[in-house]
Amino acid sequence: MKERVPKEGPVEIFAYDLEWPIIFEEEKAKILNAIGSKVVAIEHVGSTAVAGLGAKPIVDIMVGIRCLSDVKDCVEPLKSVGYEYIPEHEASTPERRYFRKGPSDVPNQHFHLHMVEYNSDFWKRHLLFRDYLRVHPDTVSEYYMLKKRLAAKHGSDRDAYTEAKTLFIESVVSKASRSK
Repeated sequence: MKERVPKEGPVEIFAYDLEWPIIFEEEKAKILNAIGSKVVAIEHVGSTAVAGLGAKPIVDIMVGIRCLSDVKDCVEPLKSVGYEYIPEHEASTPERRYFRKGPSDVPNQHFHLHMVEYNSDFWKRHLLFRDYLRVHPDTVSEYYMLKKRLAAKHGSDRDAYTEAKTLFIESVVSKASRSK
């Protein structure tokens, strides 16, 4: 059984914010300045990366690197731009190294950085999901309504909220894989 790592604060879903792509680009520049030599690619992922999709106001950033062993050279430089490395998450997601930045209670100033091997399954799944949503507005609407219902039901339990979205996400990734 995977270890559950508690997450902070209640689940609150905000309407889509046109600033999210701008905030991502600004943060991307800071990350590249800090660890650019280790980065193969950086992508805006998660719900804030999909126009029209409401989300928790946390910008998810996926950083593709050549191999996970490069992370050791990124921890201190990322710390210098405000990121905290959270190794506890490796128990539940060993293919990812997780960092966070910002006050969890301040909208649009909080970031989750997911460092993974470029072109890994993790990388591909996240891009398939995001890209499918970007071109299927009906699926975006369906996902937004699901997220609001789940936030109301599991508002104080982020793990339960996340787990409850899994079946929907997997079905979208499966559709996206078949349509490629």
